[in-house]
Amino acid sequence: MKIKIKLLYILVSALIVSTAIMNACKTPEAISSKSGAQLWGENCNRCHNAPDPSTYGDDQWEVIVEHMRQKALLTDTEIAKVLDFMKTANKQ
Repeated sequence: MKIKIKLLYILVSALIVSTAIMNACKTPEAISSKSGAQLWGENCNRCHNAPDPSTYGDDQWEVIVEHMRQKALLTDTEIAKVLDFMKTANKQ
């Protein structure tokens, strides 16, 4: 009897963990629908005062955004949106 309970506990735990992992990999609609400007404002200002987009050129923003993506844990889609925003905004 104890073996069956332990086995059931292990199976339920594995199911909960695998479900949590699968859901963590999905990008929620609320995030994926955000613009690059929104993502930049929300993510970059979490840790520091984000610089004005005109502070750097396109090549510099590519390096900066690639570096910061690791710290901000942004997806490829989010990074593309932020980079597009930075490149567009620095031309004004």
